[in-house]
Amino acid sequence: MDVLRLDDQLSDEERMVRDSVRAFRTGSVDPYVADWFESGTLPVRDLARELGKLGLFGMHLEGYGCAGLNAVSYGIACRELEAADSGLRSFVSVQGSLAMAAIHKYGSEEQKQRWLPGMAAGELIGCFGLTEPDHGSDPGSMRTYARRDGQDWVLNGAKMWITNGSVADVAVVWARTEEGINGFLVPAGTRGFSRTDIQKKLSLRASVTSELAFDDVRLPADALLPGAKGLKAPLGCLSEARFGIVFGAIGAGRTCYETAVEYAKSREQFGKPIAGFQITQEKLARMELALGQAGLTALHIGRLKDAGKVTSQQISFGKLANVRAALDVARSARTILGANGVTLEYPVIRHANNLESVLTYEGTEEIHTLVLGEAITGISAYRG
Repeated sequence: MDVLRLDDQLSDEERMVRDSVRAFRTGSVDPYVADWFESGTLPVRDLARELGKLGLFGMHLEGYGCAGLNAVSYGIACRELEAADSGLRSFVSVQGSLAMAAIHKYGSEEQKQRWLPGMAAGELIGCFGLTEPDHGSDPGSMRTYARRDGQDWVLNGAKMWITNGSVADVAVVWARTEEGINGFLVPAGTRGFSRTDIQKKLSLRASVTSELAFDDVRLPADALLPGAKGLKAPLGCLSEARFGIVFGAIGAGRTCYETAVEYAKSREQFGKPIAGFQITQEKLARMELALGQAGLTALHIGRLKDAGKVTSQQISFGKLANVRAALDVARSARTILGANGVTLEYPVIRHANNLESVLTYEGTEEIHTLVLGEAITGISAYRG
């Protein structure tokens, strides 16, 4: 149903990634993910080991047990993972593009050797603490603070909506200091460091989402990420994760689209399949258009990234356009399924609910709109 045949543009290695990730998720995730969503659970440790064996954690990073593949391969993997559930892609994205990428880019050699091989193998799990209860889109106003005390650091504050938070072996935490914003590695079990899972979610239920709290957490001097200086450091990591969403959202939309096509061909009303009605065909055609355009956008941005030419504004363009396209596809697919579209017997409402979160996290729709507005006009609309 890919009219543009975009996957014909992939290299042999990129197709191999596509096929191996697709085989994994169809066998190990698709049969169970609706139950995980309904129960609000995710078998994190079991999945981590399997994902580690496939080389999906930090797969675009070099060394330390990472696969060192290109950006498009990583994007294709995100697309296939999110075809199962946004929570699965988010798990891999936070581990590799946020926690591991921060250590890989800003950490000392000792920090890299301590954490990255185990994280690449799925034996250790990381999280990324930037968002706060009162500061989401404006991380520069964070209140979490680290002060020097002799050779140590003492950390106080809280982080909110942290994927993998309660199961992480290490948290990458961003805090204000006298020198500006810095990153710290906080191992699980550190005295004063507590994690609480967020309950009653109706989106991203097959994902661990937590609040982190720091109450006079004492950290040694070598907990500081030495290369992370200022807000640009965590924002650079977010740009890596947003790139995965540019591809990943297509996977969620594709699953909804394929489900709608098959349902429309088998569901009969007024003596014929509803796929034979013009309004249904218009809906399906618009879904094909949206996903085709999203696929072109993702592949172009991926090739730019591999060429070292991508900008944060281009990634914002992709995140804004492709998540909105996928959400529109999911909502339209739900109408084709009628009442069946709101049950977990089909994946559509699960993806639609998840995409409502994807639209918001790692830069809301409004923030990415303003990023593009500033690129167009040269005028920032964030502050007066």
